[in-house]
Amino acid sequence: MLRMDSKKKSGVLKFLVDEDLPRSTAHVLREMGFISLDVRGCGLSGKSDEKVFEYAQKENAIVLTGDREFGSILRFKPGTYCGIVVANFPNEVSVSYLNDQIKKALNDLSENDLKRNLVIIEPKKIRIRRPKQK
Repeated sequence: MLRMDSKKKSGVLKFLVDEDLPRSTAHVLREMGFISLDVRGCGLSGKSDEKVFEYAQKENAIVLTGDREFGSILRFKPGTYCGIVVANFPNEVSVSYLNDQIKKALNDLSENDLKRNLVIIEPKKIRIRRPKQK
């Protein structure tokens, strides 16, 4: 389970799973104790990235997607949103492998790693882009 930062316990994190990830990913997140919404169940199938992003912000949810366009820090500037997690895996990986890798990454990340940051999960690597400090 995602470790909560001892100084800040704000409750259960909410994710919005994009339609380019398997439906089972939302189920895996719920099994981990997260609140998990699926774009397909929210009337957002086929909608633009901007619509998905806006809905996630309205719901105070972290976007979980396989769409690398969400990884553009010029378009989605870290610190200006609830959080974005891009699962960057080859299309050929199995659903179970993808879900296992997402689960493993979320277990390794803290709430502060996810909130307001861009997190990119790749095979054997996790990158975190945080807001620039002024």
